[in-house]
Amino acid sequence: MKAIIFDFDGTLADTLPVCFYAFQSVFKEFDNIEVTPEEIKAMFGPAETGIIRENLMDSNHDKAIELYYEKYSEKHRELVVENQEINDLLLLLKRKDYKLGIVTGKASRSLLISLDCLNMNDIFDVIITGDDVTIPKPHPEGVNKALAQLNIKNTEAILLGDSDADILAGKEANVHTIGVQWLPNYQTLEFSVQPDEKLSSVYEFKQSIKNYRYEQQ
Repeated sequence: MKAIIFDFDGTLADTLPVCFYAFQSVFKEFDNIEVTPEEIKAMFGPAETGIIRENLMDSNHDKAIELYYEKYSEKHRELVVENQEINDLLLLLKRKDYKLGIVTGKASRSLLISLDCLNMNDIFDVIITGDDVTIPKPHPEGVNKALAQLNIKNTEAILLGDSDADILAGKEANVHTIGVQWLPNYQTLEFSVQPDEKLSSVYEFKQSIKNYRYEQQ
């Protein structure tokens, strides 16, 4: 294995609470409705801009999108706690010379806010956001783009994610898939498509990495 590709929300960072807060603020302000976290999860797929354009009844989409980013940024440090285990994992993988990537449905603007707040800048070799693809996950376009930019074969990569869309995208791209449920908030309680592995702790993944190394020798 040469490359490890991560989903972001619910996989690398517990950002779902701030996503919910920002979307709830937008729908309350513009449509005057209360939306639940489950209703918001059901909208996931496109980037935040696409979610707002597709689901907001009020036609003032550009203003709503600006409010989303304003709320996302405003509450990020309060609602999203840095996870030392994840930070240590990323640094460990860098030391072991793995190429690291992110393939996320998030828009680049919100991802950059998160990476900055969580001190994750300059860690990843490739980042593919919802703005960089024509078709979002579960389509494999984003994963394939990441592999191409890294110049890595699909047999040399692992994809980790917390949603059915992540696992489906990984399987369509023919990479080894790992479903993770190691943060307080994640998208899928039960995977409808079974990943190659399921992990409930970062420690388990660190142990798996040793096995990958051993198998290659």
